[in-house]
Amino acid sequence: MRIVDFRIVRFQFARDRVIGDSQVRIAHAHVATLELITDTGLVGLGFCASLFNPLPSQAEIERIFRAEIWPGLEGQEPAGLVHRVRRPRGGNIRGASLPFGEGVDQALWDLTAKELKMPLWKLLGGTKSRVKAYASGLDYHLSDEDFCALFEHAASVGYKSFKIKVGHPDIERDLHRLELLVNTVGKPEAIMIDANEGWSPQQTVRNMNKIKDAGFDILWIEDPCLRYDFEGLKMIRQGCPFTLVNSGEYFDAHGKRQLIEARGTDMINVHGFVSEVMRIGWLAAEHGIPVSLGNSFLEIGVNMAIALPEVEWLEYSFQNFDHLVEQPFEIRDGWIHAHDRPGHGLVLAESARSEWAVPDVMANDDLPAGPVNTRLPH
Repeated sequence: MRIVDFRIVRFQFARDRVIGDSQVRIAHAHVATLELITDTGLVGLGFCASLFNPLPSQAEIERIFRAEIWPGLEGQEPAGLVHRVRRPRGGNIRGASLPFGEGVDQALWDLTAKELKMPLWKLLGGTKSRVKAYASGLDYHLSDEDFCALFEHAASVGYKSFKIKVGHPDIERDLHRLELLVNTVGKPEAIMIDANEGWSPQQTVRNMNKIKDAGFDILWIEDPCLRYDFEGLKMIRQGCPFTLVNSGEYFDAHGKRQLIEARGTDMINVHGFVSEVMRIGWLAAEHGIPVSLGNSFLEIGVNMAIALPEVEWLEYSFQNFDHLVEQPFEIRDGWIHAHDRPGHGLVLAESARSEWAVPDVMANDDLPAGPVNTRLPH
């Protein structure tokens, strides 16, 4: 089985709500889907997303892909590429002009699993078919009313654990949000908070003790301070023995390895490339460090979460991407369930291709109303 063709579809639409944290604010989605096609007719799907800025026109995306990426894929066997290790020397390995990497990785793994007629999570060694999901609001910029409505709905559909954004300059605002959460959902199974590097190590210790003294039991504090401050992270671990430090989201595999070896975190946060997540998962297991699976596009990371024994949690953030695929992953009673079909489980919806494609760049203000989020009340 060899790769013989590709298709790219460009999308641009409004998110169902403004998402973000103490550092960023995002109101629109900019995504291209990549389909790699083999000589046997199999199709592997990947997602190429730009977080902040529109992607260029579809014609330009295709031109850049054909020039920079396609020569390394055309005629190749997918299974021969997914574990390939290349050693950087000078400029021979460099980033592409557009964010193709993760989408290519997803499409190659999709094809590899389909060739073997196996769900990806089974190919990766998974023996269970579901993993616990927590409701993550990406809620920093929401009003109190919208914050409560989001988490009230999450609790009503079976979520028992919740993560909110903190890191406000005034800790009283963070305490207020925690109080709103508990008043809205009742006593949760677990509460996680995410500061997105908004605090210093000393601030974190002070703030976490204030949160504890206010009666909130926090399972983990995510990315409390600067990612490279390993000594600061260790200080937080020592100063807050009543909670876990969860870090590593912003690192590549090299940085995650350094963080683990420095003992700068109680948990390692992974998402992204399938191969990279599995390698870090194996390394974390060697060090006895739990792994959490952060946001992945359309929850494709459930395949890795199920396969890694160190993973107990997967993040779900109620983003309006479901219209892009034929059948998103089922989330029921606080658990996300993997598909049984071969591949990673996601297939580009024909309705998305025909109704939602935006081949040329549009100003965000000129975009039509975004797609309805079917997992939220409307």
